[in-house]
Amino acid sequence: MNEYTQISPYVFNCDVCPTRCDGASKMVYNFEDDVAFSEHYEQQLIDYINNTGKFLAQKTADDAYPDIKVTHKNSNSSFYIEVKVQRRTFMSIEKKLPDAKLKPSETVALNLSDLLRYDELKKTKGIEIFILWVLLDRPCITGGETKYYYRLISELMLIFEANSESRRFTRESGDGDIVDGIHKGVTVNYHFSLTELKPWEKRD
Repeated sequence: MNEYTQISPYVFNCDVCPTRCDGASKMVYNFEDDVAFSEHYEQQLIDYINNTGKFLAQKTADDAYPDIKVTHKNSNSSFYIEVKVQRRTFMSIEKKLPDAKLKPSETVALNLSDLLRYDELKKTKGIEIFILWVLLDRPCITGGETKYYYRLISELMLIFEANSESRRFTRESGDGDIVDGIHKGVTVNYHFSLTELKPWEKRD
């Protein structure tokens, strides 16, 4: 474990879980449903940030940029947040990616295309980008609550570079990936451990 996550190691052992997740993929990935679900949490975050009175958060208009732009009202300095809502667990990661040495319950995913694109934005535009994972439906981690974890894109790239191809996985296309004749579902993901991320809690 590291300094960021205060989670007992035993919760990462799915063999001792009394309510083990279903490891069988139904090959159904509802892109439009996932987008709508993510936008709900994006708006929640925007409202939360704006209610602090210190920052102005707004949905980003340019699809090339992360979901939310946040500007400090006093300095006009800004940063971006990409929101990733994780409802599915990669139960077969130990079988599919044995060299990754990750347990299913600790694993979160990020579109590889987003990781590389935002790294390029950081380098070329000099902007700070956070990835915020919203974790749901993972009782061993969340205890029935919604949990949030984050990291700077520059920090995630260090993990990416250290682990090379061992955490990259390409899934098969499934129902819901194609919308109006265009393949929009993401099939290539890169995986991180919760022990590598920083927990974040909403405060009143």
